[in-house]
Amino acid sequence: MQYRSFGSLDFKVSALGFGAMRLPIIGEDKSKIDEKQAISLIRHALDQGVNYLDTAFPYHNGQSEIVVGKALKDGYRQKTKLASKLPSWLISSKKDFDHYLNLQLKKLQTDHLDFYLLHTLNQTNWPIIRDLDVLPWAQSAIKDGRIVHLGFSFHDKLPLFKQIVDAYDNWAFCQIQYNLLDVNFQAGIEGLKYASKKGLAVVIMEPLKGGALANPPSVVKDIYHQSDPSRTPVDWALQWLWHQPEVSVVLSGMSTMEQVKQNLASADRSSPGSLSAAEQQVITKVQEAYKKIVDIPCTGCQYCLPCSQGVNIPKIFSIYNQSKIDGNLDKALSSYQSLPDDQKVDKCINCGQCVKACPQNIDIPTHLATIHKKLS
Repeated sequence: MQYRSFGSLDFKVSALGFGAMRLPIIGEDKSKIDEKQAISLIRHALDQGVNYLDTAFPYHNGQSEIVVGKALKDGYRQKTKLASKLPSWLISSKKDFDHYLNLQLKKLQTDHLDFYLLHTLNQTNWPIIRDLDVLPWAQSAIKDGRIVHLGFSFHDKLPLFKQIVDAYDNWAFCQIQYNLLDVNFQAGIEGLKYASKKGLAVVIMEPLKGGALANPPSVVKDIYHQSDPSRTPVDWALQWLWHQPEVSVVLSGMSTMEQVKQNLASADRSSPGSLSAAEQQVITKVQEAYKKIVDIPCTGCQYCLPCSQGVNIPKIFSIYNQSKIDGNLDKALSSYQSLPDDQKVDKCINCGQCVKACPQNIDIPTHLATIHKKLS
């Protein structure tokens, strides 16, 4: 395993971090984690040198922290730094800070979190928890030992990102969505460099854009193949991130042992500045090819669910985006028509609640209306 600087902290973090957002499940219910398999994946990663494990209160409908706590028994808690996140959207009073932190510690079966993030900060959540004095509260939690280092995850526009970075002198790190397609999305590359220059470690989420970069369209596959037939699209995407010295750790939401082993092997080959000029040009060609294809920047995080009317927003977006990627509208029509009637677009009442919940700030009702015209 290769290790990298973690901001200004005296800590070397593994290039690859384990994100417990997409653990293996039983059937289609994301709350039903296959515990035996999930624990095996997490422990294998830690045995191979991964030392950053990330979870959060809402992952797998609240079950991720419980399974992670079980995985860290038998001495594994000492092998890793553990990160979880305060559900900022659920905070309505000061007492909620302690309530959720203490509940999370109990679920994780630990007395402290090495890294604690204020989750999904945006223009709605940040002013609320800021004005409830979340930062003084966090300082007290650091003092009493429940938190070691404080950070935040971000889902909004660059100016707000900079404001939040500058709002607190003791941020240790931040977490942003960043991948070879999201260079100028949300915090983007400018935010990455801004935070790094301020001494913050930068944790990368959605490095494969919800898995979309793992199975690219044929035009992108051809670009990769012409350069190096032996390399996978996943390796290209991860190496592009690790090439950048401002990136501290890349989180991967791994759900199979094959994914874990492939990502570990890729991390072993990583280092800042590792991509040649020719390889960087390959990535540029790939980025240009993608821009001509994908319409909706949905990562499938499911924060928009449950829809009050039952519309299966992530599934519908996935069907539509895939049709743009593979150029097969007939397949998309079939997939859409196979959805239960109560999950289709015509149930949307344009209430806008999904827009408020979406960390990507996608204009969901407008996109749904467009899709309805094409697929119904």
